Amino acid sequence: MSPRRPVIGIPACRKFIPPHPFHAVGEKYVTAINVASGGLPLLIPALGGGLDFDTVLESVDGLMLTGSPSNVEPSRYGGPHIADILHDPHRDATTLPLITRAVERGVPVLAICRGFQEMNVAFGGTLHQKVQEVPGYDDHRENNSLPLEEQYEAVHKVTLTPGGMLEKLTGVSELQVNSLHSQGIDQLGKGLSVEAVADDGLAEAYRVENAAAFALAVQWHPEWRVMENPISRKLFQAFGDACRSRAKGSSSHDLDHAVV
Repeated sequence: MSPRRPVIGIPACRKFIPPHPFHAVGEKYVTAINVASGGLPLLIPALGGGLDFDTVLESVDGLMLTGSPSNVEPSRYGGPHIADILHDPHRDATTLPLITRAVERGVPVLAICRGFQEMNVAFGGTLHQKVQEVPGYDDHRENNSLPLEEQYEAVHKVTLTPGGMLEKLTGVSELQVNSLHSQGIDQLGKGLSVEAVADDGLAEAYRVENAAAFALAVQWHPEWRVMENPISRKLFQAFGDACRSRAKGSSSHDLDHAVV
């Protein structure tokens, strides 16, 4: 009998699809967990304080935070309200408490795009709401007029921190990544360590320094056609291996055990 697949929780967004609200997760994230991490995706509803966080974390072997059209509410990090930015307070109320609890319990965490921003806020960091309007930074948004395949093409370089987690995991010193975000890190959260930066100096990846298990966040989208990208496969495989270790009751932060 083969060992059971690790259960990987994926918090949902709350979307209004007339005439009702729905809890939804993008299929590409679910697929990446299923085929590249070898996990069993479990969607977590965006119930905020109505969710039993302890029971959720007792039921999963890992937690993945996805990208989304919405962004973290600025009230969560002391930023000004901007009317034309989409928010999802139900997701914020769900993910922010889950992130810190997961890291404290040694539950592996992988955060992508919005998840990257959420994790920074959960650790006390702040965000630029429109990076393209901040002097010195490039425009990191996608061109919505292009076909989806072109929007997700690699468009800029990130340089990995020498000797860091990502460099060890990938075996390279720089990556070409896609870029589909308008928000970005202003102040890095407490206890976080930068793992990759874009040429304009914007942080594109970080890890939780003293986490007992895998705890990594990336600003780009490795879930997109994950099996076609060797680096993305390594990232999801390492996360899946950490979740398998957790499922066996032997959670470890030793990256050598996570890399295939």
